[in-house]
Amino acid sequence: MKKRSLGNSGLEVSALGLGCMGLSFAYGPGVDKQEGIKLLRAAYEAGITFFDTAEAYGPLANEELLGEALAPFRKEVVIATKFGFKNGIPAQGTDSRPENIRAVAEAALKRLKTDYIDLYYQHRVDPAVPIEDVAGTIQDLIKEGKIKHWGLSEAGAATIRKAHAIQPVAALQSEYSLWWREPEQEILPVLEELGIGFVPFSPLGRGFLTGAIDENTQFDKTDFRNSLPRFAEENRKANQALVDLIKNIAQAKNATPAQIALAWLLAQKPWIVPIPGTTKLHRLQENIGGVDIELSGNDLQQIENAASKIAIQGARYPQQMQQMVDKK
Repeated sequence: MKKRSLGNSGLEVSALGLGCMGLSFAYGPGVDKQEGIKLLRAAYEAGITFFDTAEAYGPLANEELLGEALAPFRKEVVIATKFGFKNGIPAQGTDSRPENIRAVAEAALKRLKTDYIDLYYQHRVDPAVPIEDVAGTIQDLIKEGKIKHWGLSEAGAATIRKAHAIQPVAALQSEYSLWWREPEQEILPVLEELGIGFVPFSPLGRGFLTGAIDENTQFDKTDFRNSLPRFAEENRKANQALVDLIKNIAQAKNATPAQIALAWLLAQKPWIVPIPGTTKLHRLQENIGGVDIELSGNDLQQIENAASKIAIQGARYPQQMQQMVDKK
């Protein structure tokens, strides 16, 4: 597996990470624990060294799963986790008070069976706590050796600048893919200027860009995609045009749509590390194959020309969730 550095932080990771949320949370029932351990260890054996979790995934269960699965090779992997929700439950709102950041870090260390966290993200910006106070608390945790690096998630340009001025930010994690390109407007230029890495979550559009979902797909009743406007039946039908575009490119490259979607992200900047998630071993192997696909400047221009003619339908979050993201 090729390696990449997250900006100027010195944090080197595999060119593709593994988003672990879906093993425990959000996309229907979580996987059996032993199956989860098997998948995580298979990812490591295939060269993935970057694993993404959070207190909120489960809540708590996902960190516990990673702690057990990755314990045999803890020193060889980079574990990212997150703080910032009340009681680890997004529906209860944000909580980045310094005492909560510390309490969550201590609890995460126990669940992850480790004495340090490689990358500790603020899960969402907390409008009630100045980002300078958050950065100062992180700085103390770094001095104490409890965390190595820190990051932000879904933060805006002004917040990133303020945070970075207190304690250098290693990475920003936000949604970015062929069907959500907002970060290109303000965020990517700021990250490049400041030397901050970018970790796109949902790089496969929550599964939509793989071509495995259409307007007739029925999700499990506990799957949070049921609540996302972009996944309403009529929007899935309208957005199929983007998937068809990716499928055509994939055929020409003897690849899958998922591999093209990941190769496109990797081609944008050398400091971008996508973290697709999966619960299936064959999908994991398919995603890893995306790292070796080279898209030429001509390929990228063709994608750009075709994609620019497609208007993606549907908001990415329902209104209440969107309001939380908007507090940047």
